[in-house]
Amino acid sequence: MLRLYATNHAFLLEREGAYASLAGDFTIDALFGAADPVAYATAAFASGKPESAPVLTESHAPLIQSQEVWAAGVTYMRSKSARVAESRDTGGGTYYDRVYEADRPELFFKATPHRVAATGGGVRIRADSKWNVPEPELTLAINSAGKIFGYTVGNDMSSRDIEGENPLYLPQAKVYDRSAALGPCLVITNELPVPATVIALEIRRADVVVFTGDTTLASLQRPLRSLADWLFRDNSFPRGCYLMTGTGIIPPDTFTLHRGDEIRITIAPVGTLVNTVL
Repeated sequence: MLRLYATNHAFLLEREGAYASLAGDFTIDALFGAADPVAYATAAFASGKPESAPVLTESHAPLIQSQEVWAAGVTYMRSKSARVAESRDTGGGTYYDRVYEADRPELFFKATPHRVAATGGGVRIRADSKWNVPEPELTLAINSAGKIFGYTVGNDMSSRDIEGENPLYLPQAKVYDRSAALGPCLVITNELPVPATVIALEIRRADVVVFTGDTTLASLQRPLRSLADWLFRDNSFPRGCYLMTGTGIIPPDTFTLHRGDEIRITIAPVGTLVNTVL
């Protein structure tokens, strides 16, 4: 297992506690385009220069270059229940019941690279929305051939009132500037995380914790490899892509994010993705 960090000065790889600064020809696009990304990263680590650990409290560069970010919805029972509740008055609730049980998952486009924040950076809430939440999600790294070669922490920022008003408004509820965040590192490995892996969310407001929640991958309704396979059906990603796999943590209906809130999402062994709401 290797961990890739993108600081404001260089790419760093970590393996078993040792860090290496990578050569200038290392790029995210080359990693995602490699036939064997794990081997590519292993070779880059071997040829890198010894380096000290990055300061994770600082703002980093996003772990993305030309990749699209996609997302899966209604993959946890908690997500299905929330979607049904927020759409019940507009007649959209039954859609989410059906997709939760269907063979075909809900997959949607989430972000282009310039819409993605790194750890330490800012995420946004829409000016025309009054009900906004983060959605903590295990996020898969998939190469151009459709192979999962790693994972990271993802934040799928969402406007619940816009999505609940009409399911056709999903793109506006999900896709806008700084609507996604990835980090703090990319775990590069051929091994998928185990079902017992914990995803935890903490939201702080003026240094006071206003919400906490957690779930495990055991509650995920769909196999990770199946989600990737569906995404690549009749679709191509020349530079690979990221796939957020859905959320099982949703704050109560009375909760909405405020500007200045700090969002902390933790998945071991990736670490904690920290973002402030702008």
